[in-house]
Amino acid sequence: MARYRLTLEYDGGGFVGWQRQTNGLAVQQVLEEAITGFSGETRTVIGAGRTDSGVHALGMVASVDIDRDMSPRKIRDALNFHVRPHPVGVLSVEPAPDDFSARFDCTGRHYLYRVLNRDTVPVLDRGRVWHVSYDLDLDAMREAARLLIGKHDFESFRSTHCQSETALKTLDVLTIERAGPEYHLRCSARSFLHNQVRIFAGTLIEVGKGRFTPGDVQKMLDAKDRAAAGPTAPAHGLYFVKADYP
Repeated sequence: MARYRLTLEYDGGGFVGWQRQTNGLAVQQVLEEAITGFSGETRTVIGAGRTDSGVHALGMVASVDIDRDMSPRKIRDALNFHVRPHPVGVLSVEPAPDDFSARFDCTGRHYLYRVLNRDTVPVLDRGRVWHVSYDLDLDAMREAARLLIGKHDFESFRSTHCQSETALKTLDVLTIERAGPEYHLRCSARSFLHNQVRIFAGTLIEVGKGRFTPGDVQKMLDAKDRAAAGPTAPAHGLYFVKADYP
């Protein structure tokens, strides 16, 4: 029995999320069925993050045990054959220590949120960006974003269905950059609350529109009440970019 570290990308549009559920197809299920397809083994694949329905990944990391004697490259190719036709691609497979866990050993998770800011709705990137046609104040959004960096009680910025025991988290990075017709929000932390990045994105876009001020965002933090913050941005603009390990 050997443990492997997988790095993969996927389009989350057709999935109920990373984790297996009873209400639809999950990325985890597709990978586990692919492993069974080429090895005959029933395995549980552990992911670095439990992305929601509709959220994409550019570099999700997963760990899994496989008994069949194959090279990492052949495992990668077998997985990519058996995940078809689902929009999942295994970019690499590497041997890992027997105690490696993609979830519990992760020391940093990085997300990107894409906002397309133009009048015309997306065609080629439909389902992969949040289309916002309003003019946005980048300086105001950046000022508000700076208030969220650091260790805070993010009760106002998590889903009411979040199962985390505490809303106390440390946000390491929250930046906003203009990239042609898009705004890119980048977030980094050891871990995130349910919907935290999407609520950041929804709130900061409202700041950009002028509905909220940076001062209002500070009040949202202080309120510790989900009703005080802005809307939850659509899932399809969010990407899991990469995971860090020691």
